[in-house]
Amino acid sequence: MTLGGNSLKQDQIRRNFSRHVANYERYALVQKAVVQRLMQHLPTDAGQGRALEVGCGTGMLSRIFLERYPESRLLLSDLAHGMSCRVAADFPGQLVVDADAVDLPFAAASFDLVLSSSVYQWVDHLDQAFAELQRVLRPGGRVAMALFGEQTLFELRQSHAAASPRGETHSQVFPDAEQVQGALGESFEMELLETKQEIEWHPGVPHLLRSLKAIGAQNASRQRPGGLASRQRMQRMYDCYKQRFGQNGLIPATYEVIYLLLRKK
Repeated sequence: MTLGGNSLKQDQIRRNFSRHVANYERYALVQKAVVQRLMQHLPTDAGQGRALEVGCGTGMLSRIFLERYPESRLLLSDLAHGMSCRVAADFPGQLVVDADAVDLPFAAASFDLVLSSSVYQWVDHLDQAFAELQRVLRPGGRVAMALFGEQTLFELRQSHAAASPRGETHSQVFPDAEQVQGALGESFEMELLETKQEIEWHPGVPHLLRSLKAIGAQNASRQRPGGLASRQRMQRMYDCYKQRFGQNGLIPATYEVIYLLLRKK
């Protein structure tokens, strides 16, 4: 299932995140909050057996997981080579590999737990990615995952569309909970599906856009309008955003987070 027909350029995603390793944790404030909430959902025996993290980034989730479960056998992986290099340096005792979520380079039934935070919204074919999780998990193995949902950055999408003569948007489109459920297939028992909102406040739209760029979270859709928007159109977008959503001199950026806890049947 390609999300909304919104085919993603995986090479561009890989480059975007590799280039922004140094600034990622400084600006990834929502992602940090998501990691904390995801950790609250982990079962008490999560540290037992062998675990895989898909999309480890700079190691925000890995660090907390290993602090809680120091004896865990955790393997770290990321699509972006720059991220893999960063965590390999920061976690010298852990195995780290480059890996694509839709084609994991691991043998079947290798893991008891798969962790992932703020990653699978960047996956083009969720059904294929979930099939890979099913393949690499042992029977009874679990997935603990958080990903951004459809309402993420809706203010930015609506403001882009309002400023464009054809209603175009330069913002990424993410999956909704129904699409996520549909991509799971019949191989998992769903122990938890929860959606929560996180809201960041910014002094203006340019600050929001700089923050997104600083972590590599740029639109990688093949359907993204070509070329750069004119200065006049961007200003219209800024004005629209402020008029529709601004409060007390600030603008909100909403993130819808989908939390999943799954068990392989």
